[in-house]
Amino acid sequence: MCLFIETMCVEQGRIINLDYHLERIKSTRKRFWNTENMVSVDDLSALAATQNDRAKLRFTYDKENIYDLSCTPYSIRKIEKLKILINNDIEYAYKSIDRSALNLLKGQVKPSEEIVIVQQNHLTDTSYTNIALFDGELWITPSTPLLNGTRRKQLLNAGKIIEREVLVTDLNSFQSISLINAMIDLEELVLPISSIENLL
Repeated sequence: MCLFIETMCVEQGRIINLDYHLERIKSTRKRFWNTENMVSVDDLSALAATQNDRAKLRFTYDKENIYDLSCTPYSIRKIEKLKILINNDIEYAYKSIDRSALNLLKGQVKPSEEIVIVQQNHLTDTSYTNIALFDGELWITPSTPLLNGTRRKQLLNAGKIIEREVLVTDLNSFQSISLINAMIDLEELVLPISSIENLL
């Protein structure tokens, strides 16, 4: 059975960027099952309303149902270093529950470290986030992500980041890197470019 996963950020009882998540679920179901069945927003909102602080609302789903719905407190994991890892084969265009390929890559570094996956010399994502790079004036997100995340889409639409081709050899032209996903907003988890190992 093919299962997909959705993770939503809850702040003060409210789901952040809900419409972007619903659109992803809709497009995923359309792609794999040719249906646009939606999840019950009332159920999600009711569970989110039980949380006062930042929380992770998570569930898996298939063509018609959702499973393992939970909402738990969340804190951002501390990352001390990033390491370039080249892998031209991995694909993760849809948020599948099967993260075995990503986990295998992530297993090559320490718990306090994170990987930045490079494909055909282009920056993509880390094992669990999109990325944005600061050049001193603008935040740039690579045009070649593995997964076009909901936070990434929202930030692009809001004009807070811009999309551009970023080669691994461009890294030295940036000052810092911000990891972004549904749970982590722009500039919440930022590391200096000097924290990235294996710069070419």
